Amino acid sequence: MAVNVRRARHARKITQEELADRAALSARYLGSIERATVSASVTVLGRLAKALSVDPCELIRIAPRRKKSAVPLSPAARSK
Repeated sequence: MAVNVRRARHARKITQEELADRAALSARYLGSIERATVSASVTVLGRLAKALSVDPCELIRIAPRRKKSAVPLSPAARSK
């Protein structure tokens, strides 16, 4: 959830303070949610979703993992 909230906020180019204000949360609490040091209640999830104009499911969806970029090995490294 933390990554999804941060991504949605960045996509809308709003600060933590703005989002916290829109969702009636403290900026400190929102920061803790975005750092995943606290868990948000369903009520808070709904307020964040409304403030971000997204479906609440978007905030709890598991983000796809990024694939590690394949870096070709140098000829010297391949021979080891």
